[in-house]
Amino acid sequence: MSEFDIVINGGDVVDGTGAPMRRLNIGIARGRIRELSGNTLTGTRSIDATGQMVAPGFIDLHSHADYTLESTPQAATQVHQGVTTLVTGNCGHSPFPFEDLDLIRRASNFDDRELSWDWTDATGFRKAIDGVMPAVNVGLQIGHNAVRLAVLGDEDRQPTEAELNQMCGLIKDAAIEGAVGFSTGLIYAPGVFASADEVRALVATSASAGLLYSTHIRNETSALTDAVREAIETAEYSGARLEISHLKAMGPENHGSVVRALTLIDEARERGVDVTADVYPYTASSTSLVSRLSAWAVDGGKDALLARLSDATTRDRIATELRARFGRDIAPEGLVIADLPEGPYSGSIGASAAEIGRAEGTDPAEAALRVLEKHDANVLIVNHAMCEEDVSTVLRHPQVSVASDGWTMTEQGAGQPHPRSFGTFARVLGRYVRERGILSLEDAVRKMTSLPASRIQMTNRGVLRAGKVADIAVFDPGTIIDNSTFEKPWALATGCSTVLVNGVPTLLDGSLTGWTGGQVLSAPPDTP
Repeated sequence: MSEFDIVINGGDVVDGTGAPMRRLNIGIARGRIRELSGNTLTGTRSIDATGQMVAPGFIDLHSHADYTLESTPQAATQVHQGVTTLVTGNCGHSPFPFEDLDLIRRASNFDDRELSWDWTDATGFRKAIDGVMPAVNVGLQIGHNAVRLAVLGDEDRQPTEAELNQMCGLIKDAAIEGAVGFSTGLIYAPGVFASADEVRALVATSASAGLLYSTHIRNETSALTDAVREAIETAEYSGARLEISHLKAMGPENHGSVVRALTLIDEARERGVDVTADVYPYTASSTSLVSRLSAWAVDGGKDALLARLSDATTRDRIATELRARFGRDIAPEGLVIADLPEGPYSGSIGASAAEIGRAEGTDPAEAALRVLEKHDANVLIVNHAMCEEDVSTVLRHPQVSVASDGWTMTEQGAGQPHPRSFGTFARVLGRYVRERGILSLEDAVRKMTSLPASRIQMTNRGVLRAGKVADIAVFDPGTIIDNSTFEKPWALATGCSTVLVNGVPTLLDGSLTGWTGGQVLSAPPDTP
């Protein structure tokens, strides 16, 4: 009987630490790496990696797959890139905890029809995800928006001391139930209503429970550096490990300000603040159209917004304030409809607010409000507003991980979603490493493996060493590439031949096997 269940022979190992690649063979047994050797190994299953790179499975620190994994547990869009672990609950959004199901569903920026909602807390959600046997590992974060909805509803008001204590209690409960992080999304309702004092108190609670603090900061446009400074001050006050999500500068007037943001991160690290960031390799973001509106307009949730749009005077104020952002931090031609429920503007998917406005003889601001009004304020957009130089600058920084801000999807579907769900990791390896030389292969892999693993204190993944969990990606450095585009997003990445998740061959010869080995990870996150 063979000593190994699986062996990977002939590949060049990029171990995830940033060290130079080495020709090594890997022996795997009972879901763990048992040997790395210069000698050819034999096992029950042998994988020939000649001419390919063997790396730790990629860890996506910023995913929203908690809203999609229950319906697409095979995670084809991620596995084909070599991704083996997703950290969910980002931007303040998590599908737990809740008491009022209608309220949390109504507040969601995602298609809640993809969830069974058969839970109320982290324990119940974990059971639901484990029950669908996902192809990838999952680390759960609890979102500030969900916590605030559970205690304060969707109103623009500050918590009483008792309510703040209740929110802190929900975070402590989630940590006990296995969450690995706490996140805020300070441009999204109801998180946008939170004061800096509220956030500091909640982050202090999460830090005391050992959770990572991930934040979609309060501003990514003209006040980017102020928002980065607020996040750092919050972490410094609380002693939290801080992850600044998808660091970027939106809008032509703000391009270049990422340099100062990165300097603030460096200065904070010199003072002992544990702060890093992540980035996706695209010059467009994707979010809800509602998030482009002023905070007061969404006080009370989507129903309240729709009521305001029905009043001519209030509608004019909303449009005027949105119009003021155009040209400064929003480009009307770059505000593109990605998806929406069936309705009058279903045929406008892929069209910009400017194009819709021209077709209807109105301006882009009014066009955007019409789309919101006719589709129940549930509209997903792709927002082209960044520049390539900024993306490269952030990606080069040694303390920045690669992360997608995407979710699990099928190979074909409706709408025109952002290509980041399909291609983020393959795009970095194909375009930023091979084609442009922005990063070395070893450093790119480090930014996808050991660096993100360290943020959630994942000690048994993220590097290839004997004794570590066998989450492994095998890819061809000469061909790996993203094939998804903004115009034609429904295309899987290619060039990754083999993916093991907890030692289970999930991808072989570039095709899904149907075998799944993913787990919802507990805190500490290497304990299944």
